[in-house]
Amino acid sequence: MSLAILYRGRKVRFKINLSRRRLLTFLGIFSFLIVSYSQPWKDQGVDPEFAQTQIQQEQLRLAMETEAVKEVRRNVQRELTAMSMKMGELQGQIMRLEAFGQRLATAADVSDGEFVFSGQLPIGGPESNINDWPVVTDHNLLSELDQMLAQLEDRQKQLRLLESVMVNHHIEDSRFIAGRPVEAGWLSSQYGIRRDPFNGHPTMHRGIDYAASVGTDVFVTGAGIVTHAGRRSAYGNLVEVDHGGGLRTRYAHLHQYNVSVGDVVTRGQKIGEVGQTGRATGPHVHYEVLQNGRHLNPAEFVLRRAPQE
Repeated sequence: MSLAILYRGRKVRFKINLSRRRLLTFLGIFSFLIVSYSQPWKDQGVDPEFAQTQIQQEQLRLAMETEAVKEVRRNVQRELTAMSMKMGELQGQIMRLEAFGQRLATAADVSDGEFVFSGQLPIGGPESNINDWPVVTDHNLLSELDQMLAQLEDRQKQLRLLESVMVNHHIEDSRFIAGRPVEAGWLSSQYGIRRDPFNGHPTMHRGIDYAASVGTDVFVTGAGIVTHAGRRSAYGNLVEVDHGGGLRTRYAHLHQYNVSVGDVVTRGQKIGEVGQTGRATGPHVHYEVLQNGRHLNPAEFVLRRAPQE
């Protein structure tokens, strides 16, 4: 095998004949030069700029994570501080609750030892099955909070029982109706048959009227719950109070009232003011007493005195 190279110029003309041996020699020399120049066996290493960029990014990420952890720690510290303060408040509430319970037990005139606020409430019963929930029990703060919540629950149960005792002891006295619905004013119309002031016909007057100036205070005559507070035809502005046991009182022709349906009122509490609303010839309060829907003569309630008096 041979290779012939022919060159023809204007003044130069030559021809080179390469034999197989010469051709392989030239190719070997050419390949050697290329390999020697590129030096593929030599380690190229890492680009310093690329490496520096990667290191900076990693440092930035670590710094951000560190700051996030510090922020979480600060938040936890604030929450723990707030929780500790709340624990102090709860402890103070427990102490006030115990003191109040002791005073309430004394006021209720219950026997010693019936309500002991310094110990656990004596309760019991068979153990019931409940679902297993993961509960943290080894944290002192959470444990103290659980103890406080349990104490508060015990005190609340005892106070509810004590309230029930007080209600049973004093419900008859508190709903006892006595006295007049106004302090000032005079009796202008009795209970019973009278001549109607508008048409002159005989009619049944089912209450007692107390004449007074507009704006004179009107008081409820017994403890109870307001069942009506608003306009009712001839009654004008009317407040009705249910005292329990089927007993109710009504206060009519009011100029204005300051109670709402569902309000709990006590004897002597102001519920409105004398007025002239509805079917009335002048400013007064119309006072009624009903037992199971049947009207009673309010005079017997006006003349008696409350037990505590």
